[in-house]
Amino acid sequence: MSTLVANIGLLVTNEEGRSERENAALVIDDGRIAWVGDAASAPDADERIDADGRCVIPGFVDSHSHIVFAGDRSDEFEARMIGQKYAAGGIRRTVGLTRQATDAELAANTARLVAEMRAQGTTTVEIKSGYGLTTVDEARSLAVAKAFTTETTYLGAHVVPAEFADDPAGYVGLVTGEMLDACARHAKWIDVFCDDGAFDVDQARAILEAGMAVGLGARMHGAQLGPSGAVCLAVELGAASVDHCTFLTDADVDALAGSDTVATLLPGVEFSTRQPYPDARRLIDAGVTVALACDCNPGSSFTSSMPFCIAVAVRDMRFSPSEALWAATAGGAAALRRTDIGGLAVGQRADLVILDAPSYVHLAYRPGVPLVKRVLTAS
Repeated sequence: MSTLVANIGLLVTNEEGRSERENAALVIDDGRIAWVGDAASAPDADERIDADGRCVIPGFVDSHSHIVFAGDRSDEFEARMIGQKYAAGGIRRTVGLTRQATDAELAANTARLVAEMRAQGTTTVEIKSGYGLTTVDEARSLAVAKAFTTETTYLGAHVVPAEFADDPAGYVGLVTGEMLDACARHAKWIDVFCDDGAFDVDQARAILEAGMAVGLGARMHGAQLGPSGAVCLAVELGAASVDHCTFLTDADVDALAGSDTVATLLPGVEFSTRQPYPDARRLIDAGVTVALACDCNPGSSFTSSMPFCIAVAVRDMRFSPSEALWAATAGGAAALRRTDIGGLAVGQRADLVILDAPSYVHLAYRPGVPLVKRVLTAS
């Protein structure tokens, strides 16, 4: 069944050389983009969707989320808004609640959040574990995540759980041993939170190398709470992305600029913690590949909205609207090492969003307004 999306006022394809087309159309066949061109030259298809002059963009690629969890931490948000500093320790609170939840409860909450994301234009989402921190709970969290996405990430190294507070080396041994063995079959990626209150550079190296040895791709949380060697380690190991990047040194920026490791920025975190925003312009101007993601989680960024993150990136991080859209689509795809998503060129997956607006600029121009008219996906 082929589908013609006709009468597109502005089409964003993210193609090199011609990423935007006015008065355009596209044809979908077997879940892929089969043709892109001028509306007046559009071929026939079995089905026709009239965009009615609206803007059509690639589906958002949210390459960083923590949505397998139980419980609520709104009281922590309230405390931060009246002056309390953000710290990673609140993660352990969610760990306790998640361990108590049933598989069905975790799946229902994940389904709810994935549906929120889809309604706001997200067609691909990465989902991490990290709120179990036992072998059984990490494995079941990943099994839940795998029901919703192929982009699953083992994050047993989120923080050291309370029961290992006096033996962090023992916990690293668990994460790289028995827990990894149980989780690897459910995961595509391995991640580690390398920062104050979590894991140091040596521990992070051991964890990522163990995962890579069994075929998992590397990702990293780094430089969220302060400068460290995390970013340079991510580049050294060829990690697909290093996420947060709030506090960067010149050496970090130089390393990223000379690599294919993506710097994934998470505006919802700074919005929700009142930390300083990452210096996105510094990264972009240095030639670093930059992605935007929600980091949806119950503690530091409980938003599932990529349009919101785009608006914050434009308003507070000095992205142009076109840079922000690219980072939320093609940038996210690069962070997942995917070429079949993040754009609408011929051969790519037919994951697209029809906006109820004439231009993607409205995503930042009209913050908080529901502008997603329709979402089409290949699956």
